[in-house]
Amino acid sequence: MLLYPAIKDLLNEVPSRYMLVNMVASRARKLSSEAELSGEPLEEKAVSLAIHEVASGALQIEGMDEE
Repeated sequence: MLLYPAIKDLLNEVPSRYMLVNMVASRARKLSSEAELSGEPLEEKAVSLAIHEVASGALQIEGMDEE
């Protein structure tokens, strides 16, 4: 099974695997709770959506632009 986007591509957006996992997990929880509150089902799994947000650059670490 191939992972898309690849971990190496995601690590171009985030400095460490630990930070990547924390970002994706946090965003996935937020997406899940928002979907549950609104009553609308998600198109994909919340983790997949969060990973795609990281890959596209839509989800970034707070304070990362200061570096």
